[in-house]
Amino acid sequence: MDSSIRIASRFPEMGTTIFTVMSRLAAECGAVNLSQGFPDFQAEPVLFEAMHRQMLAGRNQYAPMAGLPELRQAIVDKVAALYGPRFDVESEVTVTAGATQAIFTAIAAFVRPGDEVIVFEPVYDSYVPAIETVGGKAVHAQLQFPDYAPDWARVKALISPQTRMIIVNSPHNPTGSLLSAADLDQLAELVRGTDIVILSDEVYEHILFDGEQHASLCGHPELAQRSIVVSSFGKTYHITGWKIGYVVGPAALMAEFRKVHQFNVFTVHAPSQLALAEYMQDASRHLGLAAFYQEKRDFFRRLLADTPFELLPCRGTYFQLASYAGLSDLPDRQFAEWMTREVGVAVIPVSVFYADGRDDRVVRFCFAKQEATLRAAAERLCKAFVKPR
Repeated sequence: MDSSIRIASRFPEMGTTIFTVMSRLAAECGAVNLSQGFPDFQAEPVLFEAMHRQMLAGRNQYAPMAGLPELRQAIVDKVAALYGPRFDVESEVTVTAGATQAIFTAIAAFVRPGDEVIVFEPVYDSYVPAIETVGGKAVHAQLQFPDYAPDWARVKALISPQTRMIIVNSPHNPTGSLLSAADLDQLAELVRGTDIVILSDEVYEHILFDGEQHASLCGHPELAQRSIVVSSFGKTYHITGWKIGYVVGPAALMAEFRKVHQFNVFTVHAPSQLALAEYMQDASRHLGLAAFYQEKRDFFRRLLADTPFELLPCRGTYFQLASYAGLSDLPDRQFAEWMTREVGVAVIPVSVFYADGRDDRVVRFCFAKQEATLRAAAERLCKAFVKPR
């Protein structure tokens, strides 16, 4: 439909997210889609059965704005068991329509026009648009290539009187790097005596490898007092399409978070909340996630061992970064498009996560897939890049 309305776009430079672009291209080309971060396998049937049972029981009306008490209590119990503190079930936990909504809501609640928000690059692509939507300014601190560790001296130099928030993400998407307990101590030192709010994206909290332990801001007594911590049931239980997550934080911060939450979402699908509350009672379902995904990581890395890709360390998440510097001089976005069209494997170019388009010739693979999917992708990669002996 044509429209004669003239629109002065508020975001003239903002395009469609790279995940949508690459998934669409993968579908058009019949490529194996290792770009967008979602599993191609199902959750356990018992979870679906639990939701069906709740729907048949009539639990289909609005849940309370903060979430059903059954699920909030299960969240409080889980966080206490893993990280120590016991958040107040009434005032310090809110169920959200996924982590992206939680992140946007937290930014909208605390960031005012002119405020600065420090983000770490490569930065997940929803953070900066959310900051700019509410009139804030993103300030970029680059993680150090190739281990993607934070440079805390640089972060200190970036903090100004206008700094309102710092966003951290561990395990980190897209790099698979982790923040350590020592990193959290350094962050605490930098924000001590300020009114800076920390937004901690911990959606991959259960996906760490090789015996690594998650350093949650929930478990850091000083940082927990100034942090909104985000997690995702979609990532944990292989149900990304359910779009359900949660935040925890001190009551004063949560009160502000809920002021926005109540008007941009208000509440979240009730039967799924009840099903998740029931499903969470077996802690092995989230505690076993690390071993489950480590097996997939190791399987995928073995499949790619004979290719010329240089596989970078992957300490967490279900993403594997790989350098193709020895394969091609193409910029990474062109290389990703070429891979999708000509090789038949879709990946994400990492330069899109940098404000200045920094291009280290690195792409991101998602290995949250069935073995058959990973094997099919590897066969295409080996056919394209491995010379017959």
